Amino acid sequence: MIRPLRVTLVITTLLLLLPSIGLRLFPRRNATGLDRLLGTAALLQSFAAHPAQGPPPLWRERLGAERSRQLWAVQNRIWWQYWGAHGDAGAYLVLQAPSTIPLPPNGLRVDDLLVVAPDPLARQLLLDRLRVRQRAPRGLAQRCGQELSQREAVFWTPAALGQMLGPLSPLVQELQQGCLQLQSQGQALVLHGEAEATAGLWAPAPPALSPPARSPLPAADLLQLQGDRLALLSRGLLASQLVREALAQRYGLGSAQQRLLQSVPFLLRLRAVPEGTFQAALDLQLQVGADRRGWQALLARLRQALLDQGLEEQPAANPVEGSSWSRDGSTILGGWRWLKPSRSGADSPLLLFLGPMPRELPPARLLQGQPWQLSLRPRAMAAVGLLPQDLPLLVRQAQQVQLLGRSAGGRSGERQSALAGRLDLQP
Repeated sequence: MIRPLRVTLVITTLLLLLPSIGLRLFPRRNATGLDRLLGTAALLQSFAAHPAQGPPPLWRERLGAERSRQLWAVQNRIWWQYWGAHGDAGAYLVLQAPSTIPLPPNGLRVDDLLVVAPDPLARQLLLDRLRVRQRAPRGLAQRCGQELSQREAVFWTPAALGQMLGPLSPLVQELQQGCLQLQSQGQALVLHGEAEATAGLWAPAPPALSPPARSPLPAADLLQLQGDRLALLSRGLLASQLVREALAQRYGLGSAQQRLLQSVPFLLRLRAVPEGTFQAALDLQLQVGADRRGWQALLARLRQALLDQGLEEQPAANPVEGSSWSRDGSTILGGWRWLKPSRSGADSPLLLFLGPMPRELPPARLLQGQPWQLSLRPRAMAAVGLLPQDLPLLVRQAQQVQLLGRSAGGRSGERQSALAGRLDLQP
């Protein structure tokens, strides 16, 4: 009898201890309603509470002056802003609050969370979405839910990108769904996280990428983007049959030429033009390799298409080096140039430009098998009307934003990427 009793005691002890050990090793999330909101969100951002600084404007707008002061004074945890698929509904305030407090106007409870909608219609829209059974978050969404419950982070979906970027959203096909952790460092915000080209992938997190050191753009440049394959930009655009047909019919760039364009390393620059017809010009530098035959055929097709559209060609001093194009014989609308290699033995890059030709041709320094890099000056772009209006105010007011991306397999055009970056608020 003694031995069975000992076995029973051991089993009973394990049954009592294992749950407590599990809770210590894998603590339960406080905000269990967050997963339900995540499944219906277009954009969800978490914020650290700082009661000594007074309630944020959204708290005052959703709760009123008196109640926002009362709840903010005892707020010592993460709180959230939520945007649903109906972007026009505005931001919802989400916080953890005792179930004993009465619901504010347009408020509802989502498990352990208090959610305050902008208006009655927005409240009903969220209720309708929550009644639809949602699949539990997985992959990136599951990992981001953990981040959002513990620290400052932001989660976005294709719907949010479409709302913020509008017609530019196909250019960011690799970043359709993503999650970034946000950390303040003086006058900068350091970013790191991950993104997917297709929402809902069941995949582990990609290897982390270190944030870049601050590297100011040249004064004339508003934006630079470089990567190991132009497919980074063109994949989303060429997914549209209308775009593919327009390139083939209007510019003579059929499927073979489109594949050629997608395969090369590139450097894209948006530069300010201080005087003349244009506010900005666009340069695209391509590392085409030693064999120019395919590219010469592509340029010949493009040249004929431009002539057919009534544009006038202004060849370079040496026509082999390139051509410029105008409609009235004076204002240059764009063109191309073969650049000198940056070092002995290197291949000559091809420069395509829209707007006036750059007075100083950019150096031929393109990425080969490295992460893609984006640098832009949002404040300067906004000043000349070249920044999407619906980007977050913090981004629009930034002096410079830098972002690095590296796909899990090391090449752009894959479905999953690690991200890292920084947002500088002061020059």
